[in-house]
Amino acid sequence: MYYTKVIKYDKMQKVLAKGMKFSMINFKSVIAEQIAKATNLNKDELESYIEIPKDVSMGDYAFPCFRLAKELKKAPPIIANEIKDKLEIDENFIEKVEIVGGYINFYINSISVVQDVLERFDIQKENFGKPNETINKTVVIDYSAPNIAKPFHIGHLRSTVIGGALYNIYKFLGYNTIGINHLGDYGTQFGKLIEGYKRWGNEYKVEENPIDELTKIYIRINELCKEDESVLEECRNNFKKLEDGDKYCVEIWTRFRELSLKEFQKVYDILGSKFDSWNGEAFYSDKMGEIVEILEKTGRLVESEGARIIDLGENIAPCIIGKTNGSTTYATRDLAAIMYRARTYDFDKALYVTSYEQNLHFKQVFEVAKLLGLDTKYTDGLEHVPFGMVRLKEGKMSTREGNIIKLEDLLNEAISRALKIIEEKNPDLENKEDVAKKVGIGAVIFNDLSNNRIKDEVFDWDVMLNFQGETGPYVQYIYVRTKSVIEKAGYVPELKDIDLTNLNDNDSFTISKLMYEFESILKEATLKNEPSILSRYLIDLSQAYSSFYNNNKIIGEDKKVQDARLYLTYAVGTVLKIGANLLGIQMPDRM
Repeated sequence: MYYTKVIKYDKMQKVLAKGMKFSMINFKSVIAEQIAKATNLNKDELESYIEIPKDVSMGDYAFPCFRLAKELKKAPPIIANEIKDKLEIDENFIEKVEIVGGYINFYINSISVVQDVLERFDIQKENFGKPNETINKTVVIDYSAPNIAKPFHIGHLRSTVIGGALYNIYKFLGYNTIGINHLGDYGTQFGKLIEGYKRWGNEYKVEENPIDELTKIYIRINELCKEDESVLEECRNNFKKLEDGDKYCVEIWTRFRELSLKEFQKVYDILGSKFDSWNGEAFYSDKMGEIVEILEKTGRLVESEGARIIDLGENIAPCIIGKTNGSTTYATRDLAAIMYRARTYDFDKALYVTSYEQNLHFKQVFEVAKLLGLDTKYTDGLEHVPFGMVRLKEGKMSTREGNIIKLEDLLNEAISRALKIIEEKNPDLENKEDVAKKVGIGAVIFNDLSNNRIKDEVFDWDVMLNFQGETGPYVQYIYVRTKSVIEKAGYVPELKDIDLTNLNDNDSFTISKLMYEFESILKEATLKNEPSILSRYLIDLSQAYSSFYNNNKIIGEDKKVQDARLYLTYAVGTVLKIGANLLGIQMPDRM
């Protein structure tokens, strides 16, 4: 049973005691129901038309009547007036209705929103935003996936933080969520490294500084491959030997992998990144034979110029399953991973968080996956979540060319710069190093997640570590302000003792409306797989609280007013912390 009207606090507690569900008023549903009665049209379709005006003076919700003009064969302004005349408005919910052109604008009763939101918050606290209903779905998220024996550079930051944020949000909403770090630990690159190590291994201190030394070997062997085609062929043969289990090649590969993982973990520890599975490409080396057999039986696996391919028609380039020397491909391993994940996790969604440069690859792989005999549930659930590249001012980064910025160096520099700012502005702050870490890392993560993921980013220290404006440190600062207000007051009041009519100002209403939208914001972020939707929300909520703080005396002579404003402050701080944590950002208690 769902209560869709404002109920008194004591009654709400009785509802909960009986195990019933308490949900906030769905104002869109209330409005759509009234319009449906007036027009005899479908309520759900009408609800999908309802908009939230950008200009608050135009109402809290607006219904565009031009959407009905064709069906009702009337001009939008006439439809708007006819509908308005038939509406049965409950002033407990809707304060007033106005017609502007072909729009019907609805103004919500502010106190009903404030009461509804804070009662829901009082029940959920740190779980505010979690839906009542259980979501019996599994989502597998493939993200981060750095290449073994190569630097963990800023190009890997995007996959790591976008995937991490999506993992957190899906999990918070109730999905069974599996985070997979599909390590790049197989492929021709290892044939190159093995060849380079054979030739010059004793010249480099790989044990002391593994990633940097292996990178030097990789750059050097690449240069030699450009000069001598026979060396490149030898590198390809090394990888074929690795696939075939050659003892020497396997020993070197295993050593490179173990050394690399130790180095990568340093970065993951700084970022707070965690994974449920570290199965990389190599994990599927003994699972590709089945994939090839299945594809052979379809009759679609054919030879072309010595390689084995699946022809995908005129609109998509062929998918290469086997190379001319018999070794497998990245695509074959991805197909084996799809089969394994379907069987192991029974997923409803499988997300691949990689750069848009891999759009064609995943288009090919997802198309070939339809030939594996899997239930369409799995193939329909495959989704590439592309993001823009991170580029240097000088151009694209490349390990082969050696022009990269290591992620560990970037994160340590961010912490160092944050500490310098703290030393200048608040030298007596306790636990400065811990605060600097939270602020510096938060700045980097928020900067990455604050814009639409598909946009390219040109790496710039000044932009990345800008501590002013719409940034991670700004959200953290507003959170710290809510904490200091509560600390100054010395208590958090009980909601049951608060007269919420004292929150009848515009700033309180704006905050309450934003809090009302929090759950739908999280759902939209998963619907679009777009963490920036949550980032922008946190900026909006921070700015709304800043306005509330500047325009209202929170701690004052009137205790009833103080209690109401204190509780709203407490609620805002809690939601900011929930949202920031979902993005992977930790909140300091002081700054």
